[in-house]
Order: sequence, then structure tokens, then C-alpha cells
Amino acid sequence: MSFSAAAGKVAPTVIHTDAAGLAHGDFQLPVDDGAIAAYYAAPAGKQNLPIVLVVQEIFGVHEHIKDLCRRLAHAGYLAVAANLYERQGDASAYTDIPKLVAELVSKVSDEQVYADLDASLAWAARNGGDPARVAVTGFCWGGRLTWMYAAHNPAVKAGVAWYGKLSVGHGPLIKRYALDVAQDLRAPVLGLYGGRDASIPLADVDRMKASLAAGSAPARRSEIVVYPEADHGFLADYRPNYNAQAAQDGWRRMLDWFQNHLQ
Repeated sequence: MSFSAAAGKVAPTVIHTDAAGLAHGDFQLPVDDGAIAAYYAAPAGKQNLPIVLVVQEIFGVHEHIKDLCRRLAHAGYLAVAANLYERQGDASAYTDIPKLVAELVSKVSDEQVYADLDASLAWAARNGGDPARVAVTGFCWGGRLTWMYAAHNPAVKAGVAWYGKLSVGHGPLIKRYALDVAQDLRAPVLGLYGGRDASIPLADVDRMKASLAAGSAPARRSEIVVYPEADHGFLADYRPNYNAQAAQDGWRRMLDWFQNHLQ
């Protein structure tokens, strides 16, 4: 794999995490109005596992998100990723991001997501997970929702938000933003951001830090790390913005964060 030490960049190299020793697969997640598609991964044969709710990036629950679930399972977690806008359509059918946002993402309310994440947690608790040890992590679209859900559900003990927007959302249904809930977090959140991410101004990151410092006890225990050379989506190994150094460091920090807060 080619690597530039100066920039921390690699050519897009899709990482595939094998499922040896794991129980994993697609399933139908029961929700308030029926069922939606979801994916899970966990160490095979284990019970009372810490739970990680994995919140998709804007492209839905595709292979990259499933791979992240398997990585978490190899680290000892029961990871669950629900397709949070299946009701609105099939994200995999889109190649144009503005069209995807206009036709699907903008029609998803936070309340719908909260209910589906609650359902994911309930399913995990019935299938080998420990409801007393719950974390949430999300990417891009899901990064914003990590902040939001950590303020919404008191069952969450830790969150890790990967490059989630702080002062905006997607579409007219979104009424509150991460900055609005920063001081009311019920669980400490680790925010991971790229210094070259034009979609999330560093001024917003600085405002978020100030809000966290003036907030609840979990808010004050939250942290934000900025990788100066990283762009948006730096964990996404299938995309050109992948940054190996930031991705590896962020993943290590996430696992340490979960270990420290899910005791």
C-alpha cells in the first residue's frame, strides 16, 4: 500500500475485515412501524457484550459500514447498524450526493432516527448485549447524530462522532443541531475532525469546545481531536479522502474511549 508520510494519504484501498470468530449478518430489525434492514457483528458465542450502535454515513449501510461493525466485533463489541432511511428509499441507487440528500436524507427526522436507534439497542439487549454498557458511533451524517443521540438517550454511556456537522443538518425536518445539545450531553463524546474539512469550519469546532466546557458533567468530559492534514471522511478507506494516519489514530482513540467509559 503506497503511503506518503508527509500527508498521511494513501491511494484508496478498500479494507476488508474477515468474519473469523464472529457471528454476523443482515437481519430485519423490528421497529415501531414494522421492520427495517440492519447488520450486526459480534464475537461468536459470547454474552453480555458491550453494545455499539453504529450510525451510517450518508451513503447508508453499505459494505464499509458493515466492515466497521466487524472491526468492532473483533475488539469485543456487539455492533449493530440499522438502515436508518430505508423508509425513504435505497441509498445505494444514488451516485449524486445532492440528489441523495434531496430525495432521501432530507426526509429523515431526528425523531425517526432516535426511535430506530432505541429499537437497535433493544434488539442488541435481547441478543447477547449488555444494556448497561452502550456506546454510539457515527460517521458524517451519523457523526452529527452521535452527538444528538448522546443527548437524547440516558442509556448511552459514551459516543464517538466522526466528522459530524455541528451547526447544520440535512433538510427542513432538522430543527436542532449538535451545538444546540452540546451542554446537555448525557454521555461524554469524543469528536474526531479533519483540519482540511471545508464542510465543517474550524470555527464551529472551536464553538463546540467552548459549549462542552460550559455544559453538563458528561459534556465537560467530552473531547475533540482535530487532525490538521485530514479531510472529511478520513476513515472511509474506499474514498480518496482516506487518511491512514488519522484513521488509525482515531480508531485507537475510539477503542480507548469505549474501554474507559463502558466499565
